[in-house]
Amino acid sequence: MGDDRTIVAFCCRECAYAAADASANARTPLPPTVRLVLMPCTGRVSPLHLLSALAEGADGVMVAGCLLGQCHYREGNFNAVDRVAFVQRLLKSVGVEPDRCRMFTMSAGEPPKFVAAVHEMDRVISGMPPLPRSGDGESRAPRHGAGAASGAAPAEELLGAARGAA
Repeated sequence: MGDDRTIVAFCCRECAYAAADASANARTPLPPTVRLVLMPCTGRVSPLHLLSALAEGADGVMVAGCLLGQCHYREGNFNAVDRVAFVQRLLKSVGVEPDRCRMFTMSAGEPPKFVAAVHEMDRVISGMPPLPRSGDGESRAPRHGAGAASGAAPAEELLGAARGAA
C-alpha cells in the first residue's frame, strides 16, 4: 500500500540531520518513503515549504529539530512548532488529515529517536488514503470553503490560500 507514498522530512542541521547521519553510519535502515531535506534550523521552515511539499506530491511532511529549549539558534524550534500547528489547522479546515504534518524533536545524540520518528510518520501516512491531487478524479468527503466550488484538490487549495495570506 505505501510503496508509492512519499514523506518529506525537513531536518535541522544541528540535531535531527546529525541524528539521521549517525543512524546511517550505524547502517540503520529507514523507510524508502522518506526524503530528507537539510535545513539550517527548523525555524527556517515556512508553512509554504510544508504546503508546497504536499501540493507537489508528498503524502506527508515532518519537521525534525532540536529538543525544545535547546535550539542552537535560541528559539527556532518554538517557531517551527507554531508553524506546524498552523499547517495542521489549515489541513483540517479543508478536510485533510492534520497528522499529515508533524513535528518531532531530538538531540544529535539520539539516532534511535530519529529512526523511531521516521517509522512513526511512515506508519501514520501508510494508514491514510492517498492525498487527492487535482486531476485524480477522486472526490473526498464534503469540503467547505472556496476550494469546494473550484474543484481544486485540498493541497493546491491550501497552497493558494497560504500564499494569499502571506
